[in-house]
Amino acid sequence: MGNRTQDKIIEKAKDIKLLILDVDGVLTDGRIIYDDKGGELKCFDVKDGHGIKLLMRAGIELGIISGRESRAVEHRAKELGISVLYQRIFDKVKVYEKILKEKGLADNQVCFIGDDLVDMPLLKRVGFSVAVVDGSEYLKEVVDYVTMKNGGNGAVREVCELILKAQDKWGMLTQKYFGT
Repeated sequence: MGNRTQDKIIEKAKDIKLLILDVDGVLTDGRIIYDDKGGELKCFDVKDGHGIKLLMRAGIELGIISGRESRAVEHRAKELGISVLYQRIFDKVKVYEKILKEKGLADNQVCFIGDDLVDMPLLKRVGFSVAVVDGSEYLKEVVDYVTMKNGGNGAVREVCELILKAQDKWGMLTQKYFGT
């Protein structure tokens, strides 16, 4: 990625006030595990969770729009303090427009991370579109940024850090960890 492209990414990330996440393949690695009673289990990366918390401390809101429904996602969203949660959504753009209206935001103030074709319409709409590196090849052709980390394995954290650094908030939020 050349400097010009990097500069464009940073400019887009500077405006972000809301990060919306897909779940399967973004917050998780996309695998679905069932217990012996048919209950669905999901694995979430704690580093992604910490990145989400850092974004929230910086005043950036978080939301989840998922095509599937899972109680595990409800628990994780509650644990992280994410109140914007929509599951079993097949038209993500329609819900997105509702969120924009409720929050008084414009497209350029929203980042969405997706991984598959169902995410394409929303990725084309938001101001800063991101695909995970292990997602659909088709998405990678249209998004602003492709993560270096896989979904469910640090991709969300990577984007959180990118946004915080672009907005010059990373140092303020992390100085207590470095003792400076």
